[in-house]
Amino acid sequence: SLCHTDVYFWEAKGQTPLFPRIFGHEAGGIVESVGEGVTHLKPGDHALPVFTGECGDCAHCKSEESNMCDLLRINTDRGVMIHDSKTRFSIKGQPIYHFVGTSTFSEYTVVHAGCVAKVNPAAPLDKICVLSCGICTGLGATVNVAKPKPGSSVAIFGLGAVGLAAAEGARISGASRIIGVDLVSSRFEEAKKFGVNEFVNPKDHDKPVQQVIAEMTNGGVDRAVECTGSIQAM
Repeated sequence: SLCHTDVYFWEAKGQTPLFPRIFGHEAGGIVESVGEGVTHLKPGDHALPVFTGECGDCAHCKSEESNMCDLLRINTDRGVMIHDSKTRFSIKGQPIYHFVGTSTFSEYTVVHAGCVAKVNPAAPLDKICVLSCGICTGLGATVNVAKPKPGSSVAIFGLGAVGLAAAEGARISGASRIIGVDLVSSRFEEAKKFGVNEFVNPKDHDKPVQQVIAEMTNGGVDRAVECTGSIQAM
C-alpha cells in the first residue's frame, strides 16, 4: 500500500535525495528464496517487510523500552544492503537504490532477514499489508511505549491510519476516555469503531487545542499520542 512517507521521499523534501530508487515499505509478500544462515523463514512463507528490523542480539532488541536496533534501525539515507554495501537492483548495468531496507514497489525485492516477519498464510496479503507500517506504528507506540493504564485518558492527534491504530491500542489497553483530535470532523464516525469516544476539531475553537483538552479533562490527559507528523501538533 502507499504510505505518505513514500510520497515525502519521492518529492525529496527535507532530506538528501537519492535516485534512482525503488520506494515502498508497507506491503505483504511471499518468500521466494532465503540466503545462507536464514533459519526463521523458508520459501513459500507469507511475510511482512519491516522497515525497522531486529537483529535480536543488540541492547535495543533485548530491551522492552526500545526497538531501535543498532544494526537494522530505519535509515532513510542508506540505499544499499548492509552486508556488502551493494544494491540488489539494477537496470542496464546501472544500480537502482533501496529504500528503508524494503523497496516493496516491485514484484521482487531483497531484504535483510531481520526485516521480515512471518505471518499466518490464512491472512489476506492485500489486507494485512497495512500491519507492516501504519497499524504497527500507531498500535505499537500506544501499547508498548505510552502504556496507558486501564481507566486512563488518552488524546490521539490525527485520525489517519496511524491514529486509528493508536486509538485501537488505547482501547485494548483499557483507556476509558479516548479523545480524537483532527481537522476533519467527518473522520470521527470511522474513529468510533476504533475506540475514540470524544472528538475535538481545533478549528471549532478560538483557543489552543491543548487548552481545550485541559479544560475537558480537568488538567490534561494521562497520555497523548501524536500521529500527524506535524511539527505544530508536536
